[in-house]
Amino acid sequence: MDVIFSLENIEKAAKQFLQIIENKKVFAFHGQMGAGKTTFIQAVCHAQGVTGAMGSPTFSIINEYKTPKGTIIFHIDLYRLQNGHEALNAGVEDCLYSGNLCFVEWPERAADILPENTVHCYLETLENNQRKLKIKL
Repeated sequence: MDVIFSLENIEKAAKQFLQIIENKKVFAFHGQMGAGKTTFIQAVCHAQGVTGAMGSPTFSIINEYKTPKGTIIFHIDLYRLQNGHEALNAGVEDCLYSGNLCFVEWPERAADILPENTVHCYLETLENNQRKLKIKL
């Protein structure tokens, strides 16, 4: 399933994404540097009611957000890691198998530790500052 959006309608796209994913928990976001993975994930977190500062987890590796309902969302960025072993040492596996929503950027860095039912999402840039998100359920 594809969702096409721009920054102007990213919140609508985030809500559409949440309707599409149903009860899935772990999402692997693929895309080039600058494709908008972090921005889209932040929009999805915002659509879930997360408020306050949300930054890129490039240096922290894992950001944890809490929704008003008290549920946890993990935003994970594996860009700085070399393999699944480093991800394990960073505690990524605990997040992936926690039962909480997990959004993973650069999942190919530790593909061997992703759960079997991970939903792969591919984000690419289009003309006119639009993005296409392909969701493989």
